[in-house]
Amino acid sequence: MVPSLERPPFQADERTALVGWLELQRRILRWKCDGLSEADAHRSVVPTSPAMTIAGLIRHMRWVEHTWLEVVFLGGDGAGNPSFDETEDDEDADWRTDGATLRELLADYEAQCARSDEIVAAASLDDVGRNSEYRAGQANLRWMLIHLIEETGRHAGHADIVRELLDGTKGYY
Repeated sequence: MVPSLERPPFQADERTALVGWLELQRRILRWKCDGLSEADAHRSVVPTSPAMTIAGLIRHMRWVEHTWLEVVFLGGDGAGNPSFDETEDDEDADWRTDGATLRELLADYEAQCARSDEIVAAASLDDVGRNSEYRAGQANLRWMLIHLIEETGRHAGHADIVRELLDGTKGYY
């Protein structure tokens, strides 16, 4: 079943457009998980990118939201975030599911998206990131939201291809 996948209004103000496009890409990503078996959610179908599973994509996107809004924008602690803890030996650490079920990964992603939405709602689009340890900490919230739209959309496209390779299910909306 296709979820409600509405684009933002054509005459939306900037914040409504940015938040609306981000939420649309998030919904598309979650939609690609609908009806997947646990085995398929964790099955690799891209030989050169074994960590790119549907489950891995969801875990990665949870950490992307955390990294950009809680760590880079708010200046929070990156401890426990594989994006910051990864070593040269495991550059895909934030894609690893560590035995978590797709349901658990989706719940974590939903919670992180809700937290991200709270952060965005409480800030001005002109507010600049607080984490000076990273060059991207110089960006304002507007820039970070555009990047999140870009990255979420890119990975929603990956999920579309992975899903089609898994069981033939395809479609945008």
